[in-house]
Amino acid sequence: MKFVDEAQVYVEAGNGGNGCLSFRREKFVPRGGPDGGDGGDGGSVYVEADYNLNTLIDYRYQPKYKAENGQGGQGRNCRGKDGGDVVLKVPVGTTIIDLDTEETLGDLRDAGDRVMVAKGGYHGLGNTRFKSSVNRAPRQTSPGKPGESRNLKFELKVLADVGLLGLPNAGKSTFIRAVSKAKPKVANYPFTTLVPNLGVVSPQPHKSFVIADIPGLIEGAAEGAGLGIRFLKHLIRTRLMLHIVDVAPFDESDPAESALAIINELEKFSPTLASRDRWLVLNKLDLIPEEEREALCDSIIEKMNWDGPVYKIAAINGEGTKQMCHDIMQFVDDLKAQIDEDPEVAEQEFAIQEAMAEEGRQKVEALREARRAARKAAKEGGVDDDDDWDDDDYDVEVEYVR
Repeated sequence: MKFVDEAQVYVEAGNGGNGCLSFRREKFVPRGGPDGGDGGDGGSVYVEADYNLNTLIDYRYQPKYKAENGQGGQGRNCRGKDGGDVVLKVPVGTTIIDLDTEETLGDLRDAGDRVMVAKGGYHGLGNTRFKSSVNRAPRQTSPGKPGESRNLKFELKVLADVGLLGLPNAGKSTFIRAVSKAKPKVANYPFTTLVPNLGVVSPQPHKSFVIADIPGLIEGAAEGAGLGIRFLKHLIRTRLMLHIVDVAPFDESDPAESALAIINELEKFSPTLASRDRWLVLNKLDLIPEEEREALCDSIIEKMNWDGPVYKIAAINGEGTKQMCHDIMQFVDDLKAQIDEDPEVAEQEFAIQEAMAEEGRQKVEALREARRAARKAAKEGGVDDDDDWDDDDYDVEVEYVR
């Protein structure tokens, strides 16, 4: 299955049915009076979050949706039938944006959340409605109102409490396998993970948090290099980021310099996102002789000038992960309690997420604009290589295993 986290759709609500012009015609009733019924209301278009979906791929192949029109009214004061509504199912975590006004119409964070994106047209009135003491045989009716239409953009951002940040092959997928029942693909080559993977971690009975394994970033990710620009936005809704650093990289690069490069990409993409809580996780300690571990870790921390929490683990055998998961659970619980108890904290959290989303949208749009300009320049120069200037690298083949 292909993972698609953005889609553009056109939706159109149904038109209202027209009112009917009719008079009662019956034996022995020479002046029966008006009996034209009203039309039916047009169907509306709704978007609803569905827990069973995890991709927007359906909307790549079917981008247009129209609700039913309301039926016209009939004689004998019969009202027309209302048009049927259309309900578009999307994954939990989908944001709905009006492309024409750039207004955010809804943010579906829980299964069952529903928002109306196009309202059906109001029904027309039959001539019965216009009868009065001075107008006993009205010939007036009103037509049904047209339904709303919108150009929409669906943006999927995974819903997770904790996001994993780091270079390809830093051990993020191994970590999520070690602490949860999620089984993302693990291999000894870069970009093994092509889509975000979610895992539920339960360090205590009846308590859990969701962790997201985001595809690895490389230097230049904020300018579109690698897969980074597509997946940085999935970190926007996380409340804590774990920056996983490989202390024994196979290419013998400096772990501290690699970590600083990723922090730089994060700041370029969204300064607000870069200011969120972030913990440093030094991984793959099992590959370093025990007597050298402390000195190596201290060297990395010093070069990074890091003053936040630090955890030293070996994800492949679970060393050091249990205590870290307990600390994460405590952090998530404390933050949720603050948001539930203090409206100001909740409002602040919402404003931060909105700011991060806006910064991410601006960055993505600027990148696409630059690519379009480059494509145009290439064509004007006689180079026709559309494959090299693809705006959206959607077509990633993924097999989901439940």
